[in-house]
Amino acid sequence: MVSRSPEPGAPAGPHPFHVMAKPAGPACNLRCDYCFYLAKDKLFPPRQPRRMNDATLEAFVRQYIEAQPGDRVVFSWQGGEPTLLGVEYYRRALALQRRHGRGRRIENTLQTNGTLLDDEWGRFLQGNGFLVGISIDGPPALHDRSRLDAKQRPSSARVLRGLQVLQRHGVPFNTLTCVSAANAGSPLEVYRYLKEIGSRHLQFIPVVEQAPGRPGAVTPQSVTGEQWGRFLTAIFDEWVRSDVGEVYVDMFELSLAKWVGVPGGVCVHAENCGDALAIEHDGSVYSCDHYVDPEHRVGSIHERSLAQLAVGAQQTKFGQDKSHRLPDACYACPVLFACNGGCPKHRFAGPDGAHNHLCEGYRAYFTHVDASMQQMADLYRRGQSPAQVMSML
Repeated sequence: MVSRSPEPGAPAGPHPFHVMAKPAGPACNLRCDYCFYLAKDKLFPPRQPRRMNDATLEAFVRQYIEAQPGDRVVFSWQGGEPTLLGVEYYRRALALQRRHGRGRRIENTLQTNGTLLDDEWGRFLQGNGFLVGISIDGPPALHDRSRLDAKQRPSSARVLRGLQVLQRHGVPFNTLTCVSAANAGSPLEVYRYLKEIGSRHLQFIPVVEQAPGRPGAVTPQSVTGEQWGRFLTAIFDEWVRSDVGEVYVDMFELSLAKWVGVPGGVCVHAENCGDALAIEHDGSVYSCDHYVDPEHRVGSIHERSLAQLAVGAQQTKFGQDKSHRLPDACYACPVLFACNGGCPKHRFAGPDGAHNHLCEGYRAYFTHVDASMQQMADLYRRGQSPAQVMSML
């Protein structure tokens, strides 16, 4: 989701990091055909409840607040499907935040499929200042190709009802769209639909999953690099002519930051990673949301503090490996400054098995936007709105 990221210029102190909390573990009421997280259920004992208990919840809240260097602390509740736990669970979480807040400014974000939202949720989310991310893959005909429930029923109507709850109660929201083989060929249809339903902050995530037992191959739901590049460039061309300053697309915001020469807020294209960990319902902490596996379990908050786990040798090496293991071909690439090799999770292609599966798409996209980004960056440096680029095209 397009989350509230830590503010720049936070006071010096403990190592700043972000944690994606999964209080319901991998549990979910949907069975999206591209979901990689449902399979994480096998990491945990079969009869163990998929629910972060009160002791673990309090330890997480306390340790996370203590570990943050600035006055602002952002909790990100994700899943699985976090709303399965019910409103009362999050009332307790907020009570714990107040108990251990130490005068900090605490904010909360919730990433949800939206199907369980009702007026009680709406009142709670609005009353406590939540920012909500809604997972939606475009219009119903595209969304329902991939996002079905456990009984293989479409979910789009329920998602839209949940979205209407947020709008009715004035809850700020953004949208997260997974770009898969099902919707990659319809970029403008997806983009225009998201605007039509009221989204003004959009995040697109490419679906890339390796095919089991087939090195270098991907699942049928995955996008190719070419598809990803075409999807982004098609939307960019419409956005840069009509929507700059009105619609915020995380990839485009990141790109402008790169051309201006300041760090972007998306880990995928940062030089290194490792500052966005994940905590599961049992208190286990993992290097990243996309690396929830035994190899990348850095410990438990019941054994060591979050602050210690975030700066430990294992996590430090994980973050630095992104640049240290950059494929040789990347060093000769003209868009390395913007791309930084993409997510390491996608580096499994090519003869050496280290090439990013989406490389072709990233190179095509960053090359395509170069001229417009240079214009917007120049406007920004002169103290003018980058939105003026629309009158220059």
